[in-house]
Amino acid sequence: MFIINNKADLSSFLSRYYSEGLSVGFVPTMGALHRGHLSLLERSVRENEVTVISIFVNPTQFNNSDDLDKYPRTLEVDVEKVGAVSEEIIVFTPSVDEMYEGDTQSVSFSFDGLEHQMEGSHRPGHFDGVGTIVKKFFEYVQPTKAYFGEKDFQQLQIVKKLVEKNNISVTVVGCPITREPNGLAMSSRNQRLNDGDREKAAFIYKTLLDARERFNDESITDVKKHVLKAFSVHSEFEVEYFEIAAEDDLVPTIVKENKKYRAFIAVMLSNVRLIDNVSLN
Repeated sequence: MFIINNKADLSSFLSRYYSEGLSVGFVPTMGALHRGHLSLLERSVRENEVTVISIFVNPTQFNNSDDLDKYPRTLEVDVEKVGAVSEEIIVFTPSVDEMYEGDTQSVSFSFDGLEHQMEGSHRPGHFDGVGTIVKKFFEYVQPTKAYFGEKDFQQLQIVKKLVEKNNISVTVVGCPITREPNGLAMSSRNQRLNDGDREKAAFIYKTLLDARERFNDESITDVKKHVLKAFSVHSEFEVEYFEIAAEDDLVPTIVKENKKYRAFIAVMLSNVRLIDNVSLN
């Protein structure tokens, strides 16, 4: 196991792989690793000569300081989980000062409007924080491929746009959502749910699947009305948004065109914010 906490040592360690033209896989995480993270790691190990995983809770992408404080931090357990995948993985665990060099501020980005939809409108500054830290990691790791889960589908599209607009030489790989047996999308935040809430949270995915069934036969407006009505009788949930949007521009719509669509949802359950999405066609 290789645990590195500063940029200079990381660059030195990876220099041989760069010089020999070997592929470097990268899995950025904020820790509290679950099966979804490990599936990204496993894919990276299969597809690259070396894999780097970052474990770093990025303060600039939290617009809620309470959420930042409560975000689970389980580094020792995380390292054990990484080692079970492969002892050859590099674990990069920098401090905030190491990453931000004493200036913990976001850079402002334009992602051609992707940043203003859904998560962007409910979490001001969030995607500036994401763009800032991902760009830093890409500069320090210089990966051949970087792996992101589709649970954060909007973030995945943002990262692809970041790469495109900044001419960064990396292939961004989107990976399927990993789910609990009851359908709940795996998330580090799930650790904050008790067993009863985890079972209740299965309703989120169940309702998204219902929306997908209805999508081909009903209007988008009717599908949205049905979903919001379904949640209205479950007072334990507070729906922040439910949207149907095209995958390419993420703009919510009520008119179907010849595009690929997804249903996106964000809800609060016992003061824990949960997001999910499904492809509709």
